[in-house]
Amino acid sequence: MLSREEAFVLLKKYVKDVNLIKNSIIAEAILRQIAKRLGKDEELWGLTGLLHNLDYDFTRENPEKRGVLSADLLENLLPEESINAIKANNYMHTDYIPITSLDKSLISTAEFAGFIVTVAESMPSKKLSELNVDTLLSRFNDLNFASRYNRNKIKLCEDVGFDINYFFKLTLITLKQISDYLKL
Repeated sequence: MLSREEAFVLLKKYVKDVNLIKNSIIAEAILRQIAKRLGKDEELWGLTGLLHNLDYDFTRENPEKRGVLSADLLENLLPEESINAIKANNYMHTDYIPITSLDKSLISTAEFAGFIVTVAESMPSKKLSELNVDTLLSRFNDLNFASRYNRNKIKLCEDVGFDINYFFKLTLITLKQISDYLKL
């Protein structure tokens, strides 16, 4: 399995969009915390989050290939469980249906990563430090706000045992610890 350092080098090689890299780091951090709470392999879950966008720049115009190309790139570098979760993240276009807690957590986390950045950027300070669970819930329940983010995908956190309030709280605590690094 790749080390975190090797995975980050790989990410920077294939992903040039700074926002996608930020999204990947956010997904990594949240998935590590979820894995910790579930007693799962934090390193594996973190690497899965970090590398889930690996093929995005190459598949932007061909969404049916997203996740599949990453699976090819990551073969023999990550365990099958991780590769399957990356394919499951694009289940609408791949034939891999999300089944495992890692599959569902990645989908939820990847979608929520973009949503929480959008909420933070809508605040006067444009900082995570200004956010709280009530703000996130309010924006989440306002279907006109950031409508491109699929709330049902985010709610998959419930399938792995986290109610939405707890998921938002865990995410905020986790991301506030790395907010300077994220420049959020």
